[in-house]
Amino acid sequence: MYQRSSHQAPSARVLLSAACCALVLGLCGCQTTATDDITGALGTTSEASRAADARRDLEGLRERFRANQSNPEIALQSGKALRESGQRSQSVAVLEQATIANPSNKGLLAGYGRALADNGNFQQAFDVLTRAHTPEDPDPHILSAQGAVLDQLGRHEEAQQYYASALKIVPDEPSVLSNLGLSYLLVNNLLKAEETLRRAHERDNRNSRVRANLALVVGLQGRLSEAENILKADLPPQEGAAKVAALRQLLAKKQQRADTDKPSRAPGRPQRSN
Repeated sequence: MYQRSSHQAPSARVLLSAACCALVLGLCGCQTTATDDITGALGTTSEASRAADARRDLEGLRERFRANQSNPEIALQSGKALRESGQRSQSVAVLEQATIANPSNKGLLAGYGRALADNGNFQQAFDVLTRAHTPEDPDPHILSAQGAVLDQLGRHEEAQQYYASALKIVPDEPSVLSNLGLSYLLVNNLLKAEETLRRAHERDNRNSRVRANLALVVGLQGRLSEAENILKADLPPQEGAAKVAALRQLLAKKQQRADTDKPSRAPGRPQRSN
């Protein structure tokens, strides 16, 4: 049985405040718990490249959207480009308008739900994602996205049930496992989080988010050298060093917050063991 020790409590608070999020944990198939994910501070080169590409594509997509605002595919492309370029509220507006014109389009509803979650509208995102599939035809990626949103709302046990449902459809899917591992992290079950993230990493060892999430969990358990080796494996030296530096900074913030949260003790009084 995995036990949660009370001295771990500051970890989740630090992670939530330092990264301003958890899962954007895999919304709709990629790991997002809806804003930046817990390890967003570690960054990825591919994400920077996607943002640059999105900015380049945006003007052409705007023109296409203005010409045909009810076209679901154009709306999805525009919403994605806006989101990836950091214009999250605009992404919501574009996709909301398109869903009004196409209220039964499941793909559009899924994209709109993700945009809402990325913008911090978590309850509305969950409601929209619920409309994006049916119990008769469940979509595992949307189930995982719903779990990610529930984690953002602090409903972690419910979130884990959604991940479990997704894994029944796509066993050992790395993106779902990564979200589940982060969900365990948010309730300070570091052992279970590590076990789950290792499974995800074994099945997709090139996924930078999965790798960063695993490194973070290992580092939070005090195994910094092992965490750094996980994080920089197969990376060019300069990129690996940058990621290691970011990990150390994140863990240092965690320790600083944990020290701040410690109750003051009278001098000479023995400390209780938990």
